[in-house]
Amino acid sequence: MVCTMFVGKYYLGDASFMLKGQILTPYRGVRYHLKEYSRRGPQNARELFNHRHSLLRNVIERTFSVLKKRYPIIASGTDPHYSLDIMTNIVCACCIIHNFLRVVDNDDSFIEEVDRDLLEQDLQVSAAQPCEDDYRIGSHIRDNIANEMWQHYVNN
Repeated sequence: MVCTMFVGKYYLGDASFMLKGQILTPYRGVRYHLKEYSRRGPQNARELFNHRHSLLRNVIERTFSVLKKRYPIIASGTDPHYSLDIMTNIVCACCIIHNFLRVVDNDDSFIEEVDRDLLEQDLQVSAAQPCEDDYRIGSHIRDNIANEMWQHYVNN
């Protein structure tokens, strides 16, 4: 589903990030975690946005966790040892090799280990005060995306 009103690229941030025009965070005080949707699906636009945000974040976290476990060069600290272009190529190469290995020798031990680790993590929320203008822009974008998602969800 692509939002037609605000076509662009956005960073996906968890609740510890500040909502901005380029960083989309979940709605606070609205169901978020996947297990919260096991009994009852989304009931409104905000819940649907949070549910899809959570699904996407889960995929991203699992992917990078598996890659970090399999390829230590990705998990080698916070100081970059290479340029952004080289680091991007390293991550892409690791993804390609990982996918090849999954076809040739389907060892799920890394994935199972990552799943266990992610289940143990708690969501930590920051109390950062948003910058008003950037927050207002981010809120407007997020609301419009959520409402468009909801309309598509209800009509299909």
